[in-house]
Amino acid sequence: MMNDPDGARDERHKARMERKKAVVDAKIAAAQQERGVIVITTGNGKGKSSSGFGMVVRALGHGMQAGVVQFIKGAFPSGEEMFLRRFPDQCRFHVMGEGYTWETQDRARDVARAEAAWEVARGLLRDPAVGLVLLDELNIALKLHYLDVGMVIADLRARPPMQHVVITGRGAPAELIEAADTVTDMTPVKHAFQQGIKAQRGVEM
Repeated sequence: MMNDPDGARDERHKARMERKKAVVDAKIAAAQQERGVIVITTGNGKGKSSSGFGMVVRALGHGMQAGVVQFIKGAFPSGEEMFLRRFPDQCRFHVMGEGYTWETQDRARDVARAEAAWEVARGLLRDPAVGLVLLDELNIALKLHYLDVGMVIADLRARPPMQHVVITGRGAPAELIEAADTVTDMTPVKHAFQQGIKAQRGVEM
């Protein structure tokens, strides 16, 4: 009888996938809660805001209302802003920052802008018609103590039960991570900027 390594490999693969399917199906069956979640993307790697905006687009695709508050960025319009402003009936877009902190160089003004941004965010967090809220670069405002993390967490916990919140930015504080449901730490491996390539439209802005 001839050896059939490919056939044996296929059988082993099928057996592994059957076992994996059983495990995944059991986990899906056990996950029966349905409620709004808090998602955090943090870390030094690229893609935190991009991930958040991807979730905004996903929510709009499902016919949900979404709200965006940008806490730090805002010196120039991003591709995400220009795109999402095409859907004013579905997405409320608020640019509250005035640029990166090393550009503004005015802590008192940055604190005042962050406080004003949080008032806008609080309005979204109190509106049950808004299914998903993106708080872009909120982590940086918290890291720099522009806002009180206890106040932010209290407002997050008081939101409508089915509302989802996505929070981005480096340096997410431990208290916020503890309050979140899903946390991803973006780890850099390589970045074009380190090779002298400036920010490119459609990729960084």
